[in-house]
Amino acid sequence: MDRQPNRESLLQYAKEQYRTDPEYLWKKSPHHAVLRRQDNQKWYAVVMQVPKNNLGLNIDEINDILTIKVKPFLLGSLQQKPGFLAAYHMNKENWTTILLDGSVSYNEIIRLIDMSYDLVKKHK
Repeated sequence: MDRQPNRESLLQYAKEQYRTDPEYLWKKSPHHAVLRRQDNQKWYAVVMQVPKNNLGLNIDEINDILTIKVKPFLLGSLQQKPGFLAAYHMNKENWTTILLDGSVSYNEIIRLIDMSYDLVKKHK
């Protein structure tokens, strides 16, 4: 059975898989959490709570989102799928945003978090 893809389950996955605790960096945005690698301090994900109309959707409700780094060649195909959007407040050539409204499965999101974590590792 697929777990529910929500803020809590994804933060729990990051804690268990990568020993990452969320960092709440902005007093004005207490629901925005950054996930970063321990070895190089680079962000691999940001969980935010934003109005859907800020995302270009004509819906007046607040939703949790996850913004992650992806391989650039995947952006176009991902953003054609329900639940994927152009990156919110990040570089749109390397990052994408996922609505945490159930439109993208937990397993797919986990696979993409793992990719993002790997993409921001130190290069030798």
